[in-house]
Amino acid sequence: MSRDHDLPQDRLPQVPSRRLLLKGAAGATALGVVPVVPDVAQAATPAVPPKVAPYVNPLVAQRADPHIHRHSDGSYYFTATVPEYDRIILRRSRTLNGLTTAPESVIWRAHTTGSMGAHIWAPELHRIDGKWYIYFASAPVEDVWAIRIWVLENSHPDPFKGTWVEKGQIKTAWETFSLDATTFTHRGTRYLVWAQHEPGMDNNTALWLSEMANPWTLTGPQIRLTTPEYDWETVGYKVNEGPYVLKRNGRIFLTYSASATDHHYCVGLLTADAAGDLLDPANWTKSPTPVFTSNDTTKQYGPGHNCFTVAEDGRTDVLVYHARQYKEITGDPLNDPNRHTRVQKFGWNPDGTPDFGVPVADTVKESA
Repeated sequence: MSRDHDLPQDRLPQVPSRRLLLKGAAGATALGVVPVVPDVAQAATPAVPPKVAPYVNPLVAQRADPHIHRHSDGSYYFTATVPEYDRIILRRSRTLNGLTTAPESVIWRAHTTGSMGAHIWAPELHRIDGKWYIYFASAPVEDVWAIRIWVLENSHPDPFKGTWVEKGQIKTAWETFSLDATTFTHRGTRYLVWAQHEPGMDNNTALWLSEMANPWTLTGPQIRLTTPEYDWETVGYKVNEGPYVLKRNGRIFLTYSASATDHHYCVGLLTADAAGDLLDPANWTKSPTPVFTSNDTTKQYGPGHNCFTVAEDGRTDVLVYHARQYKEITGDPLNDPNRHTRVQKFGWNPDGTPDFGVPVADTVKESA
């Protein structure tokens, strides 16, 4: 098959629900917390690709909404939501397994008052035009459910160094609950995909797409790609969130997460022809059934908020996601810290669509 995937920035060439949201006068609503394809430098293909190491899961404990970016320096950069919802962290390793024990640095902390002070959720790290950007969701200390999308920028080549500058809020069409922004490029145009509540709609969040004028500013129309409609998208809460993009086989695949963030949480799939107009909703097709779900046999529950990367051999596709090791949760799932980061290889169906399989069991090593 073609390898011209333009995988999210992670897909480097071979290089050596969340939540309860929208709580307000109308009552508590739900939330959930995806996908970029930043440009990265290509590296020479090794004469003999390194063997893919077996993966042991969980990869990183108590880190939800994981995002892994494989950079042109050959390293994997990891960020995720922490259970305290109060900071943004980074880890770096030359291997995926190495992220388990890699030192963790806090590169930004929530404000003590005002905006960006609460519910620091789902950070994503992207390399765009020679700078680092982090997209994340947060709310004011004084109104913790007024969650919006914010952007940090760092011009230093090393994201662990330099200064993270607050570029501000990404302004969308409405001042409503919004989160889970991810970015990608296609045919020279940069896009943002995110989850947001549309005023007047009977749901918590739908997915939206817009072109970008720069990494923190939208331009042009804001297009709704999908809204929760199937039974499996509306359990507990009516949620579409956590989008991420994978380009392959002449198509653009957009994964997203649906339903409440307990064991009903699962992954859905949108597909568009890469030659079509991405801003035309008619060009996107939604799979009628989820493509990745809880599994009683492997005892993994609520898999979701995924992204994609590539293994050390530069060829093997890897699915990154979070899940819990048990089904029953006492109280609000948002207060349960045990959504762990997990990774596993995935393949492709004969029709060119991704085959994610089932969440693998803990401690099961995958052979290369």
